[in-house]
Amino acid sequence: MKLGIFSMPLHVPDQPHSETYDEDLATLALADKLGFSEAWIGEHFTLPWENIPAPDIFIARALGVTEQMALGTGVVNLHYHNPVMVAHRIAMLDHLAKGRFYFGIGAGGSPEESGVFGIDADSGSPRDRMNESIDLILRLWTEDEPFEYTGQYFNSKVYEPMPDRRLSFHMRPYQKPHPPIAVAGTSPRSETLMAAGEKGWWPMSSGNGLRDKLKSQWDTVEEGAVKTGKRPSRRDWRIAREVHVADSSEKARDEAINGPLGKSFKDYWMYLIGNGPRGTATFKTDPDMPDEELTPEYMMKNFWIVGDPNECIEQIRDLYDSVGGFGVLLPQTNDWGRDTSKWHHSMELMATEVLPGIQDL
Repeated sequence: MKLGIFSMPLHVPDQPHSETYDEDLATLALADKLGFSEAWIGEHFTLPWENIPAPDIFIARALGVTEQMALGTGVVNLHYHNPVMVAHRIAMLDHLAKGRFYFGIGAGGSPEESGVFGIDADSGSPRDRMNESIDLILRLWTEDEPFEYTGQYFNSKVYEPMPDRRLSFHMRPYQKPHPPIAVAGTSPRSETLMAAGEKGWWPMSSGNGLRDKLKSQWDTVEEGAVKTGKRPSRRDWRIAREVHVADSSEKARDEAINGPLGKSFKDYWMYLIGNGPRGTATFKTDPDMPDEELTPEYMMKNFWIVGDPNECIEQIRDLYDSVGGFGVLLPQTNDWGRDTSKWHHSMELMATEVLPGIQDL
């Protein structure tokens, strides 16, 4: 079992961007010193709470404050980008990272983001655009012969090298044949997780998933793998979760409920998820329960991992057993503001006391 970080990021919108980026960099620098294995950086364009639109730029900066941990895009929403540009930027980033990089891809986002990019949802699903994009990216990275790609959404032509004019396609990743690819999923029957099984990519599960739905997500990965004869490893499965550790369970619960975990749930997730395709049913253990019962206390009981080190070890073990095993736990970051020291202390406890207690998993 390994510990990583999932930084969407999540920040109160009225805080200056430059300050939030400094906070996130400080979190990654500390995580690196503490031995966290990896960190994933999100991408969004019209979500002020998740204020990084270019995770590759942030990762390039974060390489300078970290030494051992891998950094990943969590995720690049491929349907918004020209795949030829993504292929170049990610390959260059992989060289800057000298292999300390993972390529997370996805097809998430809000309708407002599609509107900003002028993408008509009726012209094709984001997932179809993502699949076409990654297909072209992988061809650019791995094929030696010239080719012409004509898709429904993207077109490209790779010419014969012209040595006399010093012209050729040359930007291949540092890692061969390419960086590890990961995809994120939220729904029980996620098509992206099905694709992870089919392609041999790493699956990542959202922190907003109920445990029974998490189990079905791995079933979906295995179902996809059967189609292509692959054997997925639970060691590659990453699960994001809200995690907060303190010296006592009482203190941890108070800091979580009355701090940024509680605030972000009430002010952000209930609004964002509540207005999404599945609405607040995403959070409900009982579909008939009223929305009024969806409180931070309820989330702590059913989703979050909160307590002193021993209690958190027990909760992680319980999560591990209930889903059948996984390889990397990704605590999610929040905006702690003036209380950042509480979050940093939580990270220290995760690394020095919680992680040793789950090494047999």
